[in-house]
Amino acid sequence: MTTLSPRPPYTQDELKALYPPGLDLQLVQILLRHGERSPVSARFQNAGLPAFWPYCTAVTQLKGAVLDRSANTTTPHQFTTLEWKRRLEAFGPHDEPVIARGPGGELDAICDMGMLTDTGRITTYDLGARLRHLYIDQLGYLPPAIADADSLYLRATPIPRALESLKQTFTGLYPPHTRSPDFPGPSILTRAPGDETLFPNDSNCRRFAALSRAFAQRAADRWNETSEMAYLNKLYGAWMPDDSPRVAVDGKPRLSGIMDTINSTLAHGPETRLPSKFYDKKGLAIVENIGVEEWFAGTADGEYESAHDLSAAPIRRGTAATPIRFGLSGCHDTTLAAVLASLGAFEGDKWPPYTSHIAIEMFHKADQKRSPASSISGPMPTIPPAEAKPTTSDARNSWFGGLTSWFGGSSSVKPGAPPPGIGRKPTTDLTADEKRKLEGYYVRLRYNDAVVKVPGCAKPGNHLEGDDSFCTLEAFKSIVDKYVPKDWKAECKANLGAPAFPTKPEPAGY
Repeated sequence: MTTLSPRPPYTQDELKALYPPGLDLQLVQILLRHGERSPVSARFQNAGLPAFWPYCTAVTQLKGAVLDRSANTTTPHQFTTLEWKRRLEAFGPHDEPVIARGPGGELDAICDMGMLTDTGRITTYDLGARLRHLYIDQLGYLPPAIADADSLYLRATPIPRALESLKQTFTGLYPPHTRSPDFPGPSILTRAPGDETLFPNDSNCRRFAALSRAFAQRAADRWNETSEMAYLNKLYGAWMPDDSPRVAVDGKPRLSGIMDTINSTLAHGPETRLPSKFYDKKGLAIVENIGVEEWFAGTADGEYESAHDLSAAPIRRGTAATPIRFGLSGCHDTTLAAVLASLGAFEGDKWPPYTSHIAIEMFHKADQKRSPASSISGPMPTIPPAEAKPTTSDARNSWFGGLTSWFGGSSSVKPGAPPPGIGRKPTTDLTADEKRKLEGYYVRLRYNDAVVKVPGCAKPGNHLEGDDSFCTLEAFKSIVDKYVPKDWKAECKANLGAPAFPTKPEPAGY
């Protein structure tokens, strides 16, 4: 529910089973939740919880690029680096400005709301180190040292903790001593808020906002008057605000907000702890169960998940000869749970802990003829030339589609254009030649290093013989097609008055 306890590295026997010699690893995409953070809002100060936490050392050693016009140089834009530290200002007792202080009177290293903490930086760095051990030390899939990051796809949402977690994970994957002395800064893709689809963008997608409100209200109607909620009121009710004295799914704070604060405190030190009743095991289980239903029950619905498009196609800046082999996307708990639930693989209904990750791996069967357009040494997805500006605003490019977008396409991508190939083309519309290009390829998902299975892949003919965790690329694509919008922005404006809930059951993962 809060901090992930990663399993030990795979043994050699486990590696042989997970990565059988008959399959060649071709492409890996990692979706990672950010690391531990401070709460997104200050809550329960009446319970003794400090509003400001001293766990963000990064703000004491910041650097920023500044244009220096004092230099006597022929360069029109001479940039230097300004080193600075950030202190947080807040309201005082009578609205006068005061410097925010931590529980011990700290003035520095104070976290902003929802900020990645030192603990979160450690766990996301360690995630990168674990990925390095697997994909470099054990599998030899990635090179141990790099001169540039052109073969990597790096993407983060506009939320700072996601970007910072991505940078920490990249540093764990390739620490400074594994990069060449002239290693250029890696390109990291972000999007404007109106184009962001790597998390539930209810601020910019009206239909998604309506759907999410409807599912949240359904959870409130189901749970607010239950014995479970009565139990939570006995635990937390004494600290609820006077204007909203009852604990409720749609209370103030919302039940999910209470969970947010509890999880944040559990991940950090004793100076930022709530009273012991907040950590009652039965209460925590109830909160998690209701929170999962409120936030993720709708993600198995095709329209709901289409509005939450999770776009992150592997197009980035670099040299035209470099294929993308490995992707890192810094995202959120809502991203991971939505992906798993939409594929029918959200087993256990547990909230994704901090620094959770999904690995989406694509393989090619070694004894099967490989399509020229998909050869790892041929025109796989290439990246625009360094002088070209990459596009980050095309909401049609989802990571689902990007996983296969390069099949049958040209070997280069023009700036501002979507990736070539058949990734976004529905399986039902593929020609016989296009379908043949999918033959011999398989997709497998691992969530926090445990294999997860997509139900539709268990059907005969939809998986590698003897192991239904390896879904044929054609079957996987046909399942994913149901969640890939044809025009995300147009669909966000459609069906605004339509019912929120499907008229018949729609099992996920088929």
